Amino acid sequence: MAQCRLCDHELKQSFCDLGMSPMANSYLASEQLDRAEVFYPLHAYVCSNCLLVQLAVYESPDEIFGDYLYFSSYSEHWLQHAKNYVQEAIRRFGMSESDQVIEIASNDGYLLKNFVAAGIPALGIEPAANVAAVAVEQGIPTEVGFFGTEMAARLVEQGTRADLLIGNNVFAHVPDLNDFVAGMAMVLAPEGRVTLEFPHLYQLIECNQFDTIYHEHFSYFSLLTATAALEKHGLRVFDVEELPTHGGSLRVYACRAEATRYLTSKRVSDVLRKESAIGLDTFDGHLDYSRQVEQVKHALLQFLIDARQQGARVAAYGAPAKGNTLLNYCGIRSDLIAYTVDRSPHKQGRFLPGTHLPIYGPDYLREARPDYIVVLPWNLRDEIIADLAYVKEWGGKFVVPIPTLEVLGA
Repeated sequence: MAQCRLCDHELKQSFCDLGMSPMANSYLASEQLDRAEVFYPLHAYVCSNCLLVQLAVYESPDEIFGDYLYFSSYSEHWLQHAKNYVQEAIRRFGMSESDQVIEIASNDGYLLKNFVAAGIPALGIEPAANVAAVAVEQGIPTEVGFFGTEMAARLVEQGTRADLLIGNNVFAHVPDLNDFVAGMAMVLAPEGRVTLEFPHLYQLIECNQFDTIYHEHFSYFSLLTATAALEKHGLRVFDVEELPTHGGSLRVYACRAEATRYLTSKRVSDVLRKESAIGLDTFDGHLDYSRQVEQVKHALLQFLIDARQQGARVAAYGAPAKGNTLLNYCGIRSDLIAYTVDRSPHKQGRFLPGTHLPIYGPDYLREARPDYIVVLPWNLRDEIIADLAYVKEWGGKFVVPIPTLEVLGA
């Protein structure tokens, strides 16, 4: 990648090099296991001009998101998070049936169904036709396609503008960042609000969350760089919340720059100061991350090798994209972890990309009775450990690899 996707400055400085890795959500069918599999450089750079951390684009968005296997509704934790957000948005902004909600990357309608139930008009925008179909079946109007200025112009021409424009965990997935933000500015009503949720670069660095780097995530935002991207297209950040989701995320609130209705919260300056304290407002503050990443790799590999030599049975829980980054970076294969289990029936019966670990349903754990279960979606560790409390029947334990390796009883 030669140029920054935000400011077009030349990119030279490495932030984190995770070697070669396949697309993290490219789960394999059994007939694909003996075919060639494409691996791409998983190497994040930091722009010396605007400080945006980013990856190159190796596959088109159509290839990555056109037929997607991530369905948000399979996490109870995430469903409750969405419901809480909707209730708070309705209360905070006094929303009613006269307001139009638009969600970009609306997935299977897990969030918008709460607005629909409250009688508030909602429109989803979702590029994966197979996922959008699930939302439509639930009565949620959904446009199939990628959001940007072209779609925004079409919506405005149809008379559709957003009083609340939502983008949860999509901002990082956008290869053409400027087109995306310009589209948001176009479709936003004059007094409308934007909310964006995305993993916080601060947490990625402070908590060793390098596994959240994968090819589907093109950019890694601090509040500083997210603000710069929005301001470039006439949007102003007026509030921010720090959330526990995905290991630590930000929810940014923005409006049109000329809107006077929304006063800027003190929380904006508080988060910016927090980022400044670890150097995220400086180029040098981004340059010492790789050593932390190597420590996590060495600790996990040492544990798995020791477990193997002791004859222990090791499985994994979950088939998230972050888990595929971790396993491929560490070079883990079936000699160290035999299989994984996942709640999503869309993933069961398939195999993880790169490592080719088989994916079973969670009930398989009762049959196989592993000694250790490596929790790949570590951000849901408490929910998972509670759900799998029965593993204590045979003395099973949980291994949480990030931010530092922990072995926990059921």
